[in-house]
Amino acid sequence: MQGKVVVMTGATSGIGEAAAESLARMGAKIMLVARDPERAEATLAKLRRAGPGVEHGARFADLSTIAGTRRVGAEIAAAEPRIDVLVNNAGAVFDRRQETREGLEMTFALNHMSYFVLTCALKDRLIAAAPSRIINTSSSAHRAGAVDFDDLQLKGSTNALPAYGRSKLCNILFTRELARRLAGTGVTANSLHPGFVATRFGSDFSGLLRMVMPAARVFALSPEKGAETIVYLASSPQVANQTGLYFERCAPARPTAAAQDDAAAARLWAESERLARAA
Repeated sequence: MQGKVVVMTGATSGIGEAAAESLARMGAKIMLVARDPERAEATLAKLRRAGPGVEHGARFADLSTIAGTRRVGAEIAAAEPRIDVLVNNAGAVFDRRQETREGLEMTFALNHMSYFVLTCALKDRLIAAAPSRIINTSSSAHRAGAVDFDDLQLKGSTNALPAYGRSKLCNILFTRELARRLAGTGVTANSLHPGFVATRFGSDFSGLLRMVMPAARVFALSPEKGAETIVYLASSPQVANQTGLYFERCAPARPTAAAQDDAAAARLWAESERLARAA
């Protein structure tokens, strides 16, 4: 990873921060995409200690908005002539349905559309750096997900929890279609399940869920352990030519049949393009 440029979202806490530190120790330059300047600066301080002498940096955006994601993607593309690794890791789960100011369901917008829009914005820089890699953080929660193309925004529900499983299924479908479209460019695309990790994830829950989460975290992996598969996919020569796969514990795993539906993957891409153009 010496001299490589890694762009990473969701890297100011949890597995993203742990992965960024590991890659910085290997010699990579880390470009964070963050929302909170104070948390970003705290992470940058850790990266400078882990990888001294490298100009790690941060760009700021609200990744729940297509406009914000597109803007930050353009800024990074203008600043970085080549990008070796893109890690789409930002995400959240909400206990009630919310909409972004662009009218999208919040979970879908942050967990899926930010991956789609940022990847499209940085595609040319990744191709310029080939062989290069795109890594999309999904989850085993995709097993509880289903994509209803007639109601992608879950307008008929006030409960946002089903949206999380759907968004994680979208991550895998997006990765499959992305890998197909990038065939022959030297850019690989893979998704992963990091495991259940002790992070800030779910910290905005209310009621019973807020009380349950601290107890559940007792049995969770450390962020460093959860980050291992991200670091493996970003750096290991063993996966240099593997693409379109879903990984768990640094090994290919089999997602659900719904996550292997190439027709659904192509339709999701088309719907995502339509939503991005409309924003």
